[in-house]
Amino acid sequence: MNMTLNLSAAPHARDRWTTPFIMRMVTLSLLPATIVGILVYGWNAFGIVALAVASAVAAEWLFCKACKMPSTIWDGSAVVTGLLLALSLGPQTPLYIPVIGSVFAIVVCKGCFGGLGKNFINPALAARCFLLISFANAMAIKPVVDAVASATPVGAMKAGEAVDITKMFLGTADGVIGSSILALLAGGLLLWSLDIIHGQICFSVLIGFTLFLGLFGDKGFDPAYLLAHLCGGGVVMGAFFMATDYVTSPVSRLGQFIYGCLIGVLGGLFRLKGNTADSFSYAIIIGNVCTPLIDTYIVQKPFAYRKMLGKTHKTSKEPFRIPKPVIALTLIAALAGVALSGVYSMTKDTIEEQKLLAEAASYKEVCPDADHFESSDAAKAKLEELAGANWGTEFGNTRINEAFVGKDASGNLAGYALSVSSKGFGGDVTMALGLTPDGAVNRISFTELNETAGLGMRANEDAFRDQFSGKTGSITYGEDGVEAMSGATVTSTAVKNCVNAGLNFYETVLKGGN
Repeated sequence: MNMTLNLSAAPHARDRWTTPFIMRMVTLSLLPATIVGILVYGWNAFGIVALAVASAVAAEWLFCKACKMPSTIWDGSAVVTGLLLALSLGPQTPLYIPVIGSVFAIVVCKGCFGGLGKNFINPALAARCFLLISFANAMAIKPVVDAVASATPVGAMKAGEAVDITKMFLGTADGVIGSSILALLAGGLLLWSLDIIHGQICFSVLIGFTLFLGLFGDKGFDPAYLLAHLCGGGVVMGAFFMATDYVTSPVSRLGQFIYGCLIGVLGGLFRLKGNTADSFSYAIIIGNVCTPLIDTYIVQKPFAYRKMLGKTHKTSKEPFRIPKPVIALTLIAALAGVALSGVYSMTKDTIEEQKLLAEAASYKEVCPDADHFESSDAAKAKLEELAGANWGTEFGNTRINEAFVGKDASGNLAGYALSVSSKGFGGDVTMALGLTPDGAVNRISFTELNETAGLGMRANEDAFRDQFSGKTGSITYGEDGVEAMSGATVTSTAVKNCVNAGLNFYETVLKGGN
């Protein structure tokens, strides 16, 4: 007979939910999104889900075996980690990616820190960010059907294009496997109704994200604009299934509210100003890292605590002190900011001069028959009228910066040179567009291109740029021998918008006026 007694100090708190039960309920709540993803994207999506889950369970079993620890695969946490990772991957992701991601999540992010309950960041999210950094080409979202590539909804919004909110809500638009907002909401609200996840986290994430976009986005509190952003980029999955992880979220209700608002605001900031559509993952990881700090200064009220005779008893007489590392980091950041400001001030004029020289060289490159370039009165008047606004509504966020008429040594018309900018994946895509005297594309040359290496930066290769030479009218990918870059649809769209806007500017402003 076992006579061992387990003694602990009162009061004793007991929860009706055990860890295996919670994990089974989370798995069950993710099944609707999983089923929708498999029905929409097919067997490849099923293979990704199966491999991610199996790899996570196998990695946990092998790690426990190697470390001579009791096996923990039956608590279900490895299944949840693998399933969350799989749902955050694209349906055309190579099958080795979920295996590598699951092993990294379980072994590095969970096992090496002591197992369940001791990891400091969400393992599935950490694995996703690791894959995005290490395997950028493989992680790019590609269309399921081998047809003309199309941007993901968030990528399309960053390029200034319209999106179908209904398809995003149902999960039938191009995106990750677990992109059905309807299915995710059904599962998330089930967990919230059972009090398995904390409403002050998930709802404060959504509210903080929405308020930030409404206040600082370019369309204010337009319902269609806000709904489109809420339905894309993993916001709902992050709010209900990632940010609410018990281990990596604060304990107190106030702390959970602050934590959720922090994630929502950072997610909104990264969405508006970031270079990638996958930035919500990084917002949650930053929130995870801030959790210990929040728990340090926002302490949960102890059990059986009460006020005596209207007086509040302090738990410590020590005055509030800012930790020395915080002070040191603040000073370092301030000094770095001052130094960078000084360097910028000293080099600003030189940088601007080099930029002008580069633009002049790019005009000569795209209009080689021109001896010199002259201003066009019609173009100058039109650009002053626009005052930096977008050119037309059918070209996304595309602007005509400059337009010049190229003349040969005898003063005859040799062509046109325009500077055109559009929103790309990593910032503005700015090109010099050269047109022949009759308005056909001569050449294009990029003066600003900050896209992803190996993906969007392929736009600067001759094989892609030369496709546009000789084209007139309106260019459409998949027609007339012009093809988009696979895995870089946002950049491809930006380049197409620039060329089409320049051709349209020629037809409506420059043509016939020299």
